Amino acid sequence: MNMLTSEELVDSIKSRIGKLKVVKLTEILQKEQFSVHDLIDITFSENRDIAFRAAWLLENLFLQKPAAYIDEIEYLVSRIKDVKHPSCKRHYAKIMMHVTAAKAPEAIRKKLEAIDLEPVVEQFFDWLIDAKVLVAVKVFAVGALFNVRSRYPWMAGELKDQIQFMLRDGTAAMQSRGRKLLAQL
Repeated sequence: MNMLTSEELVDSIKSRIGKLKVVKLTEILQKEQFSVHDLIDITFSENRDIAFRAAWLLENLFLQKPAAYIDEIEYLVSRIKDVKHPSCKRHYAKIMMHVTAAKAPEAIRKKLEAIDLEPVVEQFFDWLIDAKVLVAVKVFAVGALFNVRSRYPWMAGELKDQIQFMLRDGTAAMQSRGRKLLAQL
């Protein structure tokens, strides 16, 4: 059986793809046990479209079977500070929101306990205060921050302040998410 190479994957995502192709490619990547490390690297392509599509695939992989990629969590976390493309920020923040959630697989939660998440926390706070960062990124980032708030004692107050600030003129999505999180804080 010929395994899909990184170059072949990049070729298959050079042109526009929709949800159906993402689902099909995700199945192929799972079946062939494509290197998630390599996929993460592709999300840093200079070509924004290729980076976005690779990040979309990465999100699908992690949301479908997060425990299958437990060995790549540390690498994923280590690269978040390097994410520059706005569309990729959304996918990385969404992945982190899901893998840090209380209902994430126990193996993932245990693995994350051994990883220093402070660089991610700092990056996500930076995204929250950056006016140029897309709302969807902020919604997912605030969700991830909320999920890890007990890990860093200083976070709860800072997170509450940031959410209140975002509520002042936030979008409907931010208002809804922000009010839910504030009620739980």
